[in-house]
Amino acid sequence: MKNYYEILGVKKTSKLSEIKQSFRRKAKELHPDLQDNENDHLNDEAMRLLIEAYQVLSHPQKKKDYDKLHFRKNVPESFNFREFLKSQSEDMKFQTRLIFYDLLNFREDQAIELFLNLYESKDFEMNKFMEREDYLECLFLLSEEFEKRGEYLRAYHFLKTIYMEELENPFFHHFIDEITDRIRSLLCYKMLKSMDLENSIEYLQEAIDLDMGNKATGHFYKKMAELYFEAGLHELASQSLLQGLRIYKKLAGIKKLKQKIGITEFSHKL
Repeated sequence: MKNYYEILGVKKTSKLSEIKQSFRRKAKELHPDLQDNENDHLNDEAMRLLIEAYQVLSHPQKKKDYDKLHFRKNVPESFNFREFLKSQSEDMKFQTRLIFYDLLNFREDQAIELFLNLYESKDFEMNKFMEREDYLECLFLLSEEFEKRGEYLRAYHFLKTIYMEELENPFFHHFIDEITDRIRSLLCYKMLKSMDLENSIEYLQEAIDLDMGNKATGHFYKKMAELYFEAGLHELASQSLLQGLRIYKKLAGIKKLKQKIGITEFSHKL
């Protein structure tokens, strides 16, 4: 997860006035007149992240939600809590808790190993054994770990579950944009590389149906267009890209794709 405190250069205990001061200073440093034009795209991304961090940390409720999700807390122990959890090997509630405990305390390998072992059990449903807040946070941490390991499909399913849960009953609703960005990154750049066309289109259509906003939906249609073009299905590629542009006009990196498919400015306006 992005560290907004590092991006803004402030501490968790910083006052609002300090957050505002740091934001103004860093925004001034990123001003186009002070930058090399060749790196405009990098400066734009840095400014976007800076504004995103400021919007969260300057808003009391958003900051509170962010701190809940971002700061992993070690559980104070008067005894070896982890060993106690491990000893309750027949109790799904304690074993589920152990996965979460290890993720929070940077024992990612042990957490993933236990998760995979429990996943084989028909009785293992994490949401039954955890409070909703912990359940969603645990899914998020698991998605991060599986993505690092290149298991993109698992990571995607965790993120999709969080997204659907948030739509139904928002809790970390200020982070819905980050969940959307992660799903978009997985689908458009990582997960579909090893899939055939049919399965790839199915996952993209599923993401489109989830309605993650114009930007994400536009990118999903763009990815569809790329896949259809690679498969020689130029008409479907054209339809997909045009649909993506209708939904989100600012799609990046489409000039060459439009030329390959044969989309003109006239057809784009239709």
